[in-house]
Amino acid sequence: MEQNNEDGSLSQVRHVVLVLSGKGGVGKSTITTELALALRHAGKKVGILDVDLCGPSIPRMLNVGRNDVHQCDSGWVPIYTDAQQSLALMSIGFLLEDPDEAVIWRGPKKNALIGQFVSDVAWGELDVLLVDTPPGTSDEHLSVLENLKKHRVDGAILVTTPQAVSTGDVRREITFCKKTGVRILGIVENMSGFVCPHCSECSNIFSKGGGEELAKLTGSVFLGSVPLDPLLTTSIEKGQDFIQSFPDSATFSAISSICQTLLTSLQTD
Repeated sequence: MEQNNEDGSLSQVRHVVLVLSGKGGVGKSTITTELALALRHAGKKVGILDVDLCGPSIPRMLNVGRNDVHQCDSGWVPIYTDAQQSLALMSIGFLLEDPDEAVIWRGPKKNALIGQFVSDVAWGELDVLLVDTPPGTSDEHLSVLENLKKHRVDGAILVTTPQAVSTGDVRREITFCKKTGVRILGIVENMSGFVCPHCSECSNIFSKGGGEELAKLTGSVFLGSVPLDPLLTTSIEKGQDFIQSFPDSATFSAISSICQTLLTSLQTD
């Protein structure tokens, strides 16, 4: 459903999707990045709002170095990752003088920056804005939702790994979504098996199916599984477009399927 609201910075953004995880280290930012690339290759104009203040890793994943953030009459101008300006990014990583600098801020300062990120970025026309949030449920999440209240959030994607310790944390994330009125668009099981770089066979070095089982138990949509893939890892480390580079891989198929399921859900909302 096309959005219509009073917030000028988001007035041309059709859909807003939060990407959440119950804990760190489950590959939430990787899923956000690859989903954004898949959406772009599907012909969509995409934005990423990186509000993971303590770990703004998406600029590196998209091979975007430190950029000076400029302002226009409409607000901060996002950094575009391509000449066609089909993928826009705003991250706290652009505001740090030293990429190794720790963000040691108290709640009010964090919340003020999140407020600026949500309300003062001149996104222009976007089909989908993905909001990469910190792990867990914290003040930052509440600040994002509070500042987006003028602009309807379509829902959230929850990222987990197969193990019970991770899916248990995602249960709390589901409770957070229900208490705050955020629709759950679906669950992604990341690191679901390991793809051998020699024979491409997928082995379950962790457990498997925890995310899918959690989706069944909670009545949520299971969007799909993404394996541990050395090709994806290398692409992320080098800031390369995995979706473009390895279209024949099983991981590409998994990410593309998640992308198409998400688009269908957004279009029928």
